[in-house]
Amino acid sequence: MLKSYEEMRKIDVRPYCEEREGKLYLNWAKCVELLHENGAEKAYFVPIPDPKTGSSLRMTDVVFTDKSNNTNRCYETLIEVVIDDNVYRMQSPVMNGSNPVKDNSMSQQRVWNSMCRSFVKCVAIHTGLGFNLWLKEEFNKFENAIPTTDSDKATDAQIKQIKLLGDIHPNLKLDAWLERNHVTWETLTREQAGNMMKAIKNKYGDE
Repeated sequence: MLKSYEEMRKIDVRPYCEEREGKLYLNWAKCVELLHENGAEKAYFVPIPDPKTGSSLRMTDVVFTDKSNNTNRCYETLIEVVIDDNVYRMQSPVMNGSNPVKDNSMSQQRVWNSMCRSFVKCVAIHTGLGFNLWLKEEFNKFENAIPTTDSDKATDAQIKQIKLLGDIHPNLKLDAWLERNHVTWETLTREQAGNMMKAIKNKYGDE
């Protein structure tokens, strides 16, 4: 029998995690192993196909097109999670990190990754295993969204500093970052600029 939620939440999963884009991810296979090590007799997930297509990939009928003429839709996966006598369902978006997956980069691997991440999140919600990882991630999103009255245009010094960091770390793709947040260098606010610099420094350290 699986241990209680409170006991499972106390398990430190960080030693088993991988770091990607500054975030910790628990591998689905290790998640299954930890469930068995802590009393579960059964622990697995299966995809629930879209009844219209028979595919594991679910999608809206609305197509979005960006300025480069790349298209995408709202893509999601739905899985069924079995842990002993309990059966849960979890539906999640297909993402590329924090970005939506576009048609020109959609792949079976993206779909698989979505289901695996959905499984680990479902386990965290219902058993407590790894829940603190998600709590930290969601808190960081909340912290970055704190409203302020600091809506004045970003200063020249802020923009210069961000672009300098972009030169140091060219994989940042600053213009794409701005586009995702529906701003330009001309409309960027001081608050947004501050959040950008904070995110970069959190990822790469104070430089």
